[in-house]
Amino acid sequence: MREILQSANSTPTPHRLGANSPVVLIVLLALLCIAISIGSSRFYAIENITAILRQCALVLIIGSGMTLLLIAAEVDLSVGASMAFAGMIAMDVTNQTGSVWLGAAAGILFGGLVGLVNAIIVTRLKVKSLIATIAAMMILQGGVFLYSRQAIQNNNQLPAFTAISTGFFGPVPVPVLIAAIIFICTYIVLRHTLFGRYVYAVGSNPQAARLSGLNPERLKQILFIVTGLLAGLSGLILASLMNAGQPTAGRGFELTVIAAVILGGTSLNGGRGTLLGTLLGVLILQVINDGIIILGWDQELQLVVPGIVIVLAAYLDIVRRRAGAR
Repeated sequence: MREILQSANSTPTPHRLGANSPVVLIVLLALLCIAISIGSSRFYAIENITAILRQCALVLIIGSGMTLLLIAAEVDLSVGASMAFAGMIAMDVTNQTGSVWLGAAAGILFGGLVGLVNAIIVTRLKVKSLIATIAAMMILQGGVFLYSRQAIQNNNQLPAFTAISTGFFGPVPVPVLIAAIIFICTYIVLRHTLFGRYVYAVGSNPQAARLSGLNPERLKQILFIVTGLLAGLSGLILASLMNAGQPTAGRGFELTVIAAVILGGTSLNGGRGTLLGTLLGVLILQVINDGIIILGWDQELQLVVPGIVIVLAAYLDIVRRRAGAR
């Protein structure tokens, strides 16, 4: 057991991340900011920076859970559809009860329920997480229209609901504060607790981890549920930002999250990754998306960029593994 934990704990060091090391990502982020600011002086406007940070918060909240899942050699492609459905439920319950707290709890718990179902299918039925969560995504995308074929507006016009996304805690936007708390807590768990070492161990070698007394299925169930809860929270914030639950909200969001996580150096094969890398990956992708908008380029490029990033990051992951084998 000691050898497995030591190996897992030493896996995500910067020199092993190669081309995806934090230094490279920081330099890339700085170059992007300089290039976009040259093209448009609006890039450094307070309003624009605030908008970027709000979008980063949505991605980082789910990305924190997705990082843990990918390190454990699993993935959840249903998070985008789940956050849309969760936002619809949160808005509907808020309208029906007049309580923002009940609406928020309903949306977040729905996301957790989706994560639980995914966990059962993957760990009990032994369906690959890629297949299981694609199926869940399709069910949720269709199910949300059965729930309501049109957007659910904030009929009561409750200021407390919109404040979830537009409010400030001092100078800090509320979504950014929420994302920061989740990021810090997840970082501490992953890097400074036995549970975090177990995540790396299970992702690196699940058979050896099982022989050493760990329960990979139980651990993965927890990670799926946590990721689902975070998707529900992100859906709640998105519904608050739009002041309505939209059935098409979050479509393609799962690709943005996964692209950010693997751009940050998390391996698609499990056992390697850092939350700092995920944070930098989120910032890079959102800066690119913002640059596309303020430079007046075709906004469909926002869908193209994550796809390119996934391919490049997957290739770099292969290169790193080959180098490690040598």
